[in-house]
Amino acid sequence: MDFYVFVGFIIAQRLTELIIARRNERWMKARGAVEFGSGHYPIMVLLHSAFILTLSFEVLYFHRELSSLWGVLLIGFLFTQAIRVWALRSLGPYWNTKIIVLPGAEVVKKGPYQFIKHPNYVIVTLEIILIPLLFSAYTTAALFTVLNMMILTVRIRAEERALTEWTSYEIELEGNRRFLPLLKKTPTRS
Repeated sequence: MDFYVFVGFIIAQRLTELIIARRNERWMKARGAVEFGSGHYPIMVLLHSAFILTLSFEVLYFHRELSSLWGVLLIGFLFTQAIRVWALRSLGPYWNTKIIVLPGAEVVKKGPYQFIKHPNYVIVTLEIILIPLLFSAYTTAALFTVLNMMILTVRIRAEERALTEWTSYEIELEGNRRFLPLLKKTPTRS
């Protein structure tokens, strides 16, 4: 598998997503949507850009080879791409790389959102692990898994706070766990 073609695909995909996000942002803001978490957004952009650069450096400078498990890892990557498209299509014009909430909008509970609250974050996490492992870039996989989890801790809290404040998110998902809505929280005893 040609590393340059693979990374070119990832870059093209990310740029396409930014175009879609920009279009969706204009659509939502024209209807009164509000942006949240703008302070951490540049850090996320930097993190994802640094991921591609670090991956490229590790693979090319240290002459990393395609993993012997490349077939399994590629299937895992293709699976994440299918779920990514499903998540984006399920949210439609509400999908964005930023936290943009339309006050009073209906909470999306279709597609992968019927099974998990934040499928796109799970997909990104899996990609940050799978892509480097595909090319034996273990340092990139370890480093960016930790960095991604750190930014997602901030990001998910900000997103859930915004959704709770501006939509019926909390009521719609009352009692559901953070990542797996189908698993109800056990009531605590007083």
